[in-house]
Order: sequence, then C-alpha cells, then structure tokens
Amino acid sequence: MVSRVDPAVRDHIVEVADELFYARGIQTVGMDEIRTGAGVSLKKLYAAFPGKDRLVAAVLGSRHDLWERGVHGAVDAATTPRDKLLAVYDFLESWFGDDTFRGCGFINAFGELGATSDAVAEIAREHKASFQRYVASLTSGLVEDAGRAEVLAAQLALLAEGAQTTAAIAGTTEPAAHARAAAETLIDAATR
Repeated sequence: MVSRVDPAVRDHIVEVADELFYARGIQTVGMDEIRTGAGVSLKKLYAAFPGKDRLVAAVLGSRHDLWERGVHGAVDAATTPRDKLLAVYDFLESWFGDDTFRGCGFINAFGELGATSDAVAEIAREHKASFQRYVASLTSGLVEDAGRAEVLAAQLALLAEGAQTTAAIAGTTEPAAHARAAAETLIDAATR
C-alpha cells in the first residue's frame, strides 16, 4: 500500500515520534500520543504508517541519516587521515553535551525490542555495521596493511560504541574524551 500522505506531514510524524521514542522509550509511547503531538488525525497517522512497527522503522531510518550527516560532517571537516578518525570522537563529545542526549537510539531500540522484533534487530545491526564499514574506510587511508587496518577499525568503532553507552548512563561528555585518548593510542600503535 502506497501512502498518499504528504511527505512533509509524514516527515513531521517521524520527527515527533523520534522525539517521543528517544526521550521515553518506544513501548511507553502510544500511537494516540504521536497523533496528538504531530497534530494529525488518527486516520492520517495510520495512512502514513499502518502500524507502529513501520513508524519505528521510519524513525530509525531517519536517525541513521542524522547520525551519518553528523559523523561525516565532522570527519569531512578534518584534514589528515589521523584527524579524520579522531573527529569521530569530537563529534561524540558534542552530541553527548546536547541536553536531549539519551544514548544511541539504535542500542535503546534494540534493548527494548530486539528480542521480539526481528525488524528492529536487523535495523540496529545494519546501522552498527554501516558505522563499522565507515570507520574501516577511514583506517584504510591511514594504515597500509589491510589486516591491521581492519583490526584498528573494529577497535575504534568499539570505543565509540562504548563511549555512547557510558555517556548515556553517566550523563557526562567525559567518555568521548577518554575514548578519543584511547583512539590516539591505538592509532599511534597501528601506524608505527
């Protein structure tokens, strides 16, 4: 079924749902609350998203795009291959300082629904794999040995993932600085 809802209205619904899901959790927010927040009729909401599962998928898709724009923007602003890798952690520190930061939306969604929703689990896995591939593309420009570059990429991605979780729990930006310092050590060791 093709939605006949205006794309701007659809995007607004996704934006409202994202805010609510991210702040309070997916399971605690009902479709009626999303309808009210978006200022649309229930009929229009269900025309755009016939079920909450489709809305959750759209929210995660939007969040993935937002994440990529943020990370890629920070990396693109850096000049050297080393600085590009470290820019990931600078982006994280900025994000962690945002008043609305509640951790990684994909980890949160997976924690809530991953055991019962194959779709959410797959979306979260693909998001994480996409980030891993991106970091790998950055390490390949820095480390000549492909095997060492792949290992470094996995380590750096893991540092970023751990920093996100730790920052959400601790409520501070410090995990980004710690992860950045650890990344510098790993990068220096891999490029010697």
